[in-house]
Amino acid sequence: MVEWSMKSTMSALAKSPDRFAIIMAGGKGERFWPVSREKTPKQLLALLGQRSFLQQAVDRVLPLVPLKNILVITNETQAPEVRKQLSKLPKANVIAEPIEPDTCAAVTLRAALVGARSTTGVMAVLPADHVIPEDKKFQQVLADAFDLGSRGQAIITIGIKPTEPATGYGYIRVGEALPPPPGVKTYKTVFHRAEQFVEKPYFDKALEYVNSGQYRWNAGMFIWSFVTITEGLQKHQPEMYEACQRWFKVAGTPAKLNKVLAKEYPGLKKISIDYALMERAQNVIVADGAFEWDDLGSWTALGRHLKADPEGNCAIADFVHVDGARNIIFDARTKERRTPIAVVGLRDSILVQTDDATLIAHKSQAQKVKELVKKLAEDPRLRKLV
Repeated sequence: MVEWSMKSTMSALAKSPDRFAIIMAGGKGERFWPVSREKTPKQLLALLGQRSFLQQAVDRVLPLVPLKNILVITNETQAPEVRKQLSKLPKANVIAEPIEPDTCAAVTLRAALVGARSTTGVMAVLPADHVIPEDKKFQQVLADAFDLGSRGQAIITIGIKPTEPATGYGYIRVGEALPPPPGVKTYKTVFHRAEQFVEKPYFDKALEYVNSGQYRWNAGMFIWSFVTITEGLQKHQPEMYEACQRWFKVAGTPAKLNKVLAKEYPGLKKISIDYALMERAQNVIVADGAFEWDDLGSWTALGRHLKADPEGNCAIADFVHVDGARNIIFDARTKERRTPIAVVGLRDSILVQTDDATLIAHKSQAQKVKELVKKLAEDPRLRKLV
């Protein structure tokens, strides 16, 4: 049962020195090849607008979280570009993991990093590569979740109301809306008790979930206090809790932390945070994410955010066609190397041009771009393109 504790009310949208944002910025750069590469995965690209997804993620939380409390977790390959794009962020706030762990180990490290700075801290763990066009609506939900997370022992996740029977997302079944805690008149965000976490379903089951109105997409965004997450780990994942205690002691010294992580990460139990904690804990709350959201998992998904011509072609390019329809055309070449892209009779396809590679794929096969990248990596002649 979720218990609310009394606490003085503060302005939901104000910054607080005890608020932290952990931006997850790893990945392999496979889904948006040939524009994305190992050193520049999706979150480091400016596919929509002038700023990268990572920069946009930081922009979104800055009204709520002091810059010094924004931590970006990446890997050693991508860390230089992350630091370059976020030049105002303190250097120590960019943490390069030696290997990419499963999400439970990742959350454990993030808890240790925040706890070393403030044991009364409340943290939001957020992916760097989501598309969230409505900043103010997102900030309202995050501010309410921060406030709620500071008041009791709630483990909060943001759930997105499904707009289609998507099979690529996990789902959360939610219960009735919860009343506000004592001392709070009301939140603008609706909070529900989490009843069940569900893995990625088949289409028929996903359709059933959407039609029921009782399910939310699991967007992988979490808010909790340092005390709450460590207590949850202690109860449900004691091995991870012990690791958190060790990392907490050295988190203030980057060199010592890197040494410990390099030694311990490979031997940690591989388990997701959903299975390790969210599905077992009784104090999980779902905040309704009342804002437009997309995790942009493929070139096809990008088309949802681009303006289409009368035939349904979405193009960021000097594009001309005859009898072309429903294509996505993206020219990422440097300005001096750009030339017109012309097609005849091409339909339902993806065409991406960079200075050193060209991708042509049917939209229905967009998820297989990852397989293509693996094939490139196996060829000594083409490995440089990965």
